[in-house]
Amino acid sequence: MQRILVNGAGGFIGGHMVKRLKSEGYWVRAVDIKDHDFCRPPADEFILGDLRDQRVVEQVVDGIDEVYQFAADMGGAGYIFTGEHDADVMHNSASINLNTLHYGLKAGVKKFFYSSSACMYPEYNQLDPLNPKCSEDSAYPAAPDSEYGWEKLFSERLYLAYMRNYGAQVRIARFHNIFGPNGTWTGGKEKAPAAMCRKVAEAEEGSNIEIWGDGLQTRSFLYIDECIEAVRRLVQSDFTGPVNIGSEEMVTINQLASMVMQIAGKELAIKHIAGPLGVRGRNSDNRLIQEKLGWKPSRSLREGMEKTYQWISTQVYASQSREACSAVLV
Repeated sequence: MQRILVNGAGGFIGGHMVKRLKSEGYWVRAVDIKDHDFCRPPADEFILGDLRDQRVVEQVVDGIDEVYQFAADMGGAGYIFTGEHDADVMHNSASINLNTLHYGLKAGVKKFFYSSSACMYPEYNQLDPLNPKCSEDSAYPAAPDSEYGWEKLFSERLYLAYMRNYGAQVRIARFHNIFGPNGTWTGGKEKAPAAMCRKVAEAEEGSNIEIWGDGLQTRSFLYIDECIEAVRRLVQSDFTGPVNIGSEEMVTINQLASMVMQIAGKELAIKHIAGPLGVRGRNSDNRLIQEKLGWKPSRSLREGMEKTYQWISTQVYASQSREACSAVLV
């Protein structure tokens, strides 16, 4: 039986990948610095460990055939674009990737999947919110809009260098805003779909929700099940990448907010405030993945947001109930 390691299994995408791999019959070792916030991934082993620590990585790669590397210091715009976490973001994520490759190859790992990000694309190609350019060949000349994006670009090159120099089998995907249930929805590291669902769920009818900027910045968002399917196709293929994994259904943040309000059945006003924004426009270009893997998203943004809102609204209600209970006890 093939033995697979999932780095970052205590996180959103990693946790979902563990579930998928187990459903396919693989033996899975999961590792993260923390437990999963919402569910225990059904791994054969779950190791709590810091992947920045070489001794931990040397231990967890032992006896492993394939590595899925999702672990990173990351978050939404409120974490990535303030500049306050740049040193940690770069140091922590780069250390994990350096350790994973070095000790993985020493242990005889046959294949590495690396989860990169659309944040590595040049800012100068994403100034027009209606016509962003994010084809894979547009990555250079490099000019990411954040240190998070620079680290992702560096690590892409790191994996490709190990492939050229040491014969590692490598697969690289550039994720475009993955969302869905069992992901971070509060605390400052949540991304736009989760933040929007939380704000709407918490808002009283007739009140307002806050959105950073004018809300005309554009993005595309991909539901988690679609992402997992695309990654599995990539890993099982002969294509190295890098390749975009995302949706081409581009919306403004104002449109995303309106969609969540419709799903919730609430009439709310939007209050635009100053805040970190990232690039003006971004949308996945899926021509290459359709050509190489025959993949494209199978469901609309609305379908994914309906499932996500249902889950987050339940989390909000449970959180409010706990707070009310604590207030009574005090």
